[in-house]
Amino acid sequence: MHQPFMVPGRRLLAASGRTLGALTLWLAALAGTGLVGGNALRAQVAFVTPTPPAPVMEGAVTGILDRGQKMEQQRRWGEALSLYEDALRHHHGHAELEQRFAVTRTHYDLSRRYNDASFRETLSKLTFQQALDLYGEVLLKVHTHYVHNPNWNQLFDRGTMALELALTDPVFVERNLPRATEAQIDRFRGELHTKLNLRKSSLPIETRHAAREMVATSARLAHEQLGLLESAVVLEYVCGATNALDAYSTFLTAGQLNEVYSQIEGNFVGLGIELKTQDGNLLILKVISGSPAERGGLRAGDLITGVEGRTVRELSADQAANMLQGKEGTIVQLSVVTPGTAPRQLRIRREQVEVPSVDNARILDSTLGIAYLRLTCFQKTTARDLDAALWKLHRDGMRSLIIDLRGNPGGLLTTSVEVVDRFVERGTIVSTRGRSAQEDFVYSAHEQGTWHVPLVVLIDGESASASEIFAGAIRDHHRGTIVGARSYGKGSVQGIFPLNLASSGLRLTTAKFYSPQGQAYSQVGVQPDVLVQQTARPVADDNGNVRQPVAEGDPALDAATNVAKREMARR
Repeated sequence: MHQPFMVPGRRLLAASGRTLGALTLWLAALAGTGLVGGNALRAQVAFVTPTPPAPVMEGAVTGILDRGQKMEQQRRWGEALSLYEDALRHHHGHAELEQRFAVTRTHYDLSRRYNDASFRETLSKLTFQQALDLYGEVLLKVHTHYVHNPNWNQLFDRGTMALELALTDPVFVERNLPRATEAQIDRFRGELHTKLNLRKSSLPIETRHAAREMVATSARLAHEQLGLLESAVVLEYVCGATNALDAYSTFLTAGQLNEVYSQIEGNFVGLGIELKTQDGNLLILKVISGSPAERGGLRAGDLITGVEGRTVRELSADQAANMLQGKEGTIVQLSVVTPGTAPRQLRIRREQVEVPSVDNARILDSTLGIAYLRLTCFQKTTARDLDAALWKLHRDGMRSLIIDLRGNPGGLLTTSVEVVDRFVERGTIVSTRGRSAQEDFVYSAHEQGTWHVPLVVLIDGESASASEIFAGAIRDHHRGTIVGARSYGKGSVQGIFPLNLASSGLRLTTAKFYSPQGQAYSQVGVQPDVLVQQTARPVADDNGNVRQPVAEGDPALDAATNVAKREMARR
């Protein structure tokens, strides 16, 4: 179905956005992953060491850990993961935060997998040998393509950790061990460590083949001691190994792989809303124009408090988000609260939704010809949609342009290059470097078709990945002014690798990307030329509790407009 976008014998590259921890999704497609395919020139590039991270503030970290622990106790894995992910941006390398992130991510991913019908079907059909073959194939992809040399012992240990955490997770236990007692599970966990340590002393895990043998040992032991399906054990090792690599590499179920393909196309079946977990509910961040959600009465800022007659708190936000997904034409019943109003019940039909990557293109100042548009993501249709918007704005009198990348999580690497190429005449746009020479590319601009209007680019802390490629290229080429707040700082390239078994896939970090001047983006981001602090006022819900801050106006856009006016006056 998606073969036209595949390059035979090669992986599809991805300049992914934020990790899955934010639970920000277009139902039914998770945001933050994009695919690219295309050619590039190999070249040697000078790479600049990134600025050291800010010092760790232990008091702040303690407060974060306390909040996270409460979320974990309530099994609010999506919110806890988002909390730790954001904290690690400011306290990079903090050992305890990294440990809590790893544990929470393991539970979160497990919950998503077992709520995924495609994974449950795979689990019911996959034999022990097929599961081991799948594990071996994943390790081979890691061996061949991962950006760093893998530590096989570490990957195996993270798989063991994933299995142990699964044995404490009600979702896993209810599915796979309905008759096992806690005492039996605890005895098995102790024996597992004893036998694995003895085996590792005689067979060190220094190769992927040794890792596979050890996984087979764990699976057989679990089957003997608990009656646990061997393939279920192996799949926990698969997911544990991929999660051990970095925050962006992960195993993809058949359903999740199809969601990734939907993202590249810019369409999916769902409601047309972007969500974030908040205090055990689902906060609507955005509603797509013309979507079933908009027609059904949903608006940004609404809270989804119930799905199909059950409260989100009863289900957990993660389960509720999964329940919003479904087949085209089916109906979902929602309990919705708009701050300051009474709760209401809505019935919304799931439909095919087109995701616009260019939004709200308009003239802000007709006298000076200051135009504005927002790029929401970098998907397959973005360059085409941008061209249409630019020509319309040109006909309407555009003489300068503000491009808003705030909240843009990224997407396709080649699309970001195509968009930069609309505004930069020549030179490097972005460079990539991996473990092997085949990952070293330089993407360059071409003069033909360039727009010469003065540019202002708006960014914030949620502008990630491909957004940073665009903003960084505009900055380094002195092609425009960057306004807002420092961007996310996600500087790695992912490949999407379909696997031979179970129609599943693998998202794998294959390279790092760098600005035209060789600056790293990871943990650094893009610094604005004009820094703007957003002010906000708190808003109370119908119970008087403070929930979502609402911005007082739009200071960043006002600042960008002033920059554009000054530039027009100078010219």
